[in-house]
Amino acid sequence: MQAHEDGAESTVTQAMSASAPGPMTALAKRARLAARTLATSPTSARDRALWAAAAALREASDTILEANAKDLAASTAKDAFRDRLTLTPERIEAIARGLEDMADLPDPVGRVLEEWTRPNGLRIRRVATPVGVIGVIYESRPNVGADAAGLCIKSGNAVLLRGGSESLHSARAIHAAMQAGLRAADLPEDAVLIAPDADRKHVAEMLGASGLVDLLIPRGGRSLVERVQKDARVPVLAHADGLCHTYVHAAADHGMARRIVLNAKMRRTGICGATETLLIDAAIAPTLLPSIVADLAEFGCTFKADAAAREIVPTLPAATEQDFRTEWLDAVLNIAVVDGVDEALDHISRFGSSHTEAIVTADEAVANRFMTGTDSAVVMWNASTQFCDGGEFGFGAEIGIATGRFHARGPVGVEQLTTFRYEVVGTGQVRS
Repeated sequence: MQAHEDGAESTVTQAMSASAPGPMTALAKRARLAARTLATSPTSARDRALWAAAAALREASDTILEANAKDLAASTAKDAFRDRLTLTPERIEAIARGLEDMADLPDPVGRVLEEWTRPNGLRIRRVATPVGVIGVIYESRPNVGADAAGLCIKSGNAVLLRGGSESLHSARAIHAAMQAGLRAADLPEDAVLIAPDADRKHVAEMLGASGLVDLLIPRGGRSLVERVQKDARVPVLAHADGLCHTYVHAAADHGMARRIVLNAKMRRTGICGATETLLIDAAIAPTLLPSIVADLAEFGCTFKADAAAREIVPTLPAATEQDFRTEWLDAVLNIAVVDGVDEALDHISRFGSSHTEAIVTADEAVANRFMTGTDSAVVMWNASTQFCDGGEFGFGAEIGIATGRFHARGPVGVEQLTTFRYEVVGTGQVRS
């Protein structure tokens, strides 16, 4: 059920063997020069660029919608995947507001993360710095280009974008607005560059751009992400699946549980924070599960249920083990009845992808057990998993969700797009 990167991942290995540098190498070199200027630019200039880009997006709204209409006309995507591709005036306005929210954030560059003085008098501090050049490979969501560009501008990084063929016209129209913002702030346009077309070789070239691209962030289906993680010669920050779970504990408020599960599954089924599996406690399943199923069915949801759930609601289709491993990105919900929080955690450990999990309960001790018992990047108590989003976390937007163990986890915003250096200040000390 995953969207695929229009076949690009299938040619990565072959294309990487080509010796002649292509257009992405040239763009990466330009981005690297721009990154040096952006890294030392004042906060006010980067914020002006974001405000100006937001204004440019609004001014170009009709042009962007026309470009998006071309992409939609050529696309064969359906349902949730088509929704990802679709832009509306409201969504363009939301993108613009996201850029303005980023501008209002504190500058992540130059933050003193920690400082201390050694017994010999040396003063040491760790200071946040930009990563450098960030490559973003994404598929059908046109807004990813604007979010990525905005976050990189704010954090002093240059960005090299490669969108999928499905969103090519939309991505280029949005890119023009982002560069207009940079021009208005007297910052280099090369801080935000985009692949000239949808040629599949551009992906492979970015994967091999060690020394030019400092970090790769793939945004797309599992096939794309796994191949990028496998073949990249550049550090990768990504998640492959969004297998999110909501566990309704025996001490849950029934009305709250129904509202949260409905929102977590059906608000937008095609996002990675959508709940794919409902775990419901055996103690309350007989009274609560039929209501939850009816709530979701009214909005077009279908189901895959284990044997215990089907004993309670006999009309539910049977689930296979593979169903519980599937990120549906659609109006399909897996259901399993579990006997307590530990069994819920065991299920998540077996089938989850370390993305986002939620518990609904009035029992604080159980909530704490659940939140400390999972290794997922985001854990929620009495809230919808659809809140796993950079804008909802106060990041303005996010460039992706990271489920790895290093550098960043969860929604990746401006602070997560910085690294650090150590600054050491002495008074003439020499080492014996």
